[in-house]
Amino acid sequence: MNTDLIKVVNVDYIKDYIVDLKYSNGEKKRVDFFPLLKSGKKQELLNKNNFILFGLNHWTLEWYNGVDFAPDFLYQ
Repeated sequence: MNTDLIKVVNVDYIKDYIVDLKYSNGEKKRVDFFPLLKSGKKQELLNKNNFILFGLNHWTLEWYNGVDFAPDFLYQ
């Protein structure tokens, strides 16, 4: 499947570091971000109060500190 045009269109916080993402192709996936928060500015998100400070930009989930992940990476 070509994931070049995949966008995150909705996000629901579940618990801890887990969110449900809905993609522009209609698919939904549950993502646990904990293993992805080990380096750089991402480490700030290990504080759960910081982790929940996210929103959607025009193509993916983005946190208050500018951290984001490519939607195709999250999709896979």
